[in-house]
Amino acid sequence: MPTFRYQAVDANGQAVAGKLAGASEAAILGELADRSLVPVRVEVEKARASFKKKGLGPRQLATAYQQVADLLRAGVPLMRAITLLARGKSKPRRAEIFRGLAEGVSRGEELADAMAAQEGVFPDTHIAMVRAGEKGGSLEPVLVRLAGMVKAQAEMRAKLFGALAYPAVLVFVGVAVLGIIFGVFLPMFGDVLEQVDPMPPITVVLFAVSDAVTTRGPITAAVLVVLGIIAWRLTKRQDVSRAITVAKTKAPILGPLVRSIAVARFCRTFGTMLANGVPVLAAMRIAEDAAGNALLKEAVADAADAVRSGEPLAGPLGQSGLFDEDVVEMISVGEAANNLADVLETIAETIENRVERLLSTAVALVGPLMLLVLAVVVAFVAIGLILPMLELSDVS
Repeated sequence: MPTFRYQAVDANGQAVAGKLAGASEAAILGELADRSLVPVRVEVEKARASFKKKGLGPRQLATAYQQVADLLRAGVPLMRAITLLARGKSKPRRAEIFRGLAEGVSRGEELADAMAAQEGVFPDTHIAMVRAGEKGGSLEPVLVRLAGMVKAQAEMRAKLFGALAYPAVLVFVGVAVLGIIFGVFLPMFGDVLEQVDPMPPITVVLFAVSDAVTTRGPITAAVLVVLGIIAWRLTKRQDVSRAITVAKTKAPILGPLVRSIAVARFCRTFGTMLANGVPVLAAMRIAEDAAGNALLKEAVADAADAVRSGEPLAGPLGQSGLFDEDVVEMISVGEAANNLADVLETIAETIENRVERLLSTAVALVGPLMLLVLAVVVAFVAIGLILPMLELSDVS
């Protein structure tokens, strides 16, 4: 979501300047109007290249939110609570960030605005929740829920990376074995098999691959790097990115996992924001970005249009095909009972448990699949070597 710089005038005629994150200039103008500010200039802030480390890890953020909430519950004023975290010497990056927050709050800024000014540190989701908590006078419970949400997301991310460790090792071992076969083993037979004329097509292919790995290795590496860069740049195009998302979402084994992860993120973020007083449409707009799935983003945008027209939320989400029937039914019941926030958080927990089972199944299939691939390659190499040797034996 872009950040906008604004210059405005308050009710007393005083000039006010600052930064706000929003989906569009119209959204920023609406936010300024809510604050009784008359805009003078609103412009998109251009991103500046920087190699400085930004942001905090999810667990560090969750811990920081929980510590601030605990201090507020104990009666410590917000300014002092932030200052205490800014003095921490064991985590210098976190201390630096909270010093910036303390400076902003000391100038009279709201905590959410001070967080927005820390570019690349606090996600839009967190800023919106804190702003809603400040407006509703319930900052402490908002921070507690926010800490819980961030911790749950961090645990889900850790499970995903943990599940991917075993397949990554298998892929590394497989690539190493293939490198030895085509880089070391096959060249040993090159001089012997040159006598065969004509050489079988399968053998020609094998030695072409071997030659690309050994003799023309630098050229092959350069070509692969160029192709990788081209592929990476293509993925940045919206149409290509969407096509990749569609392919992943509809894949036989990967598809259910991708859909479940996206829906869990959306429900967790959307439910937590609703529970903290963020308006429905604003919460949907931010939660769709947090889901990280182009198809889900389109479905949520359609649902937002329906909600804006006074229609229920469950219908458009169900039509997208990304939400299972039981999930759609639960959302419909939550809307009818006016406890959608609690229902969404329950759905997120249920789907996260389902993701664990899907991950276990996917990881269990990776081992046999990698062994099958290696077996096919080894068989291909064996056939490619045996055929010309049989011809040599016939000639002799």
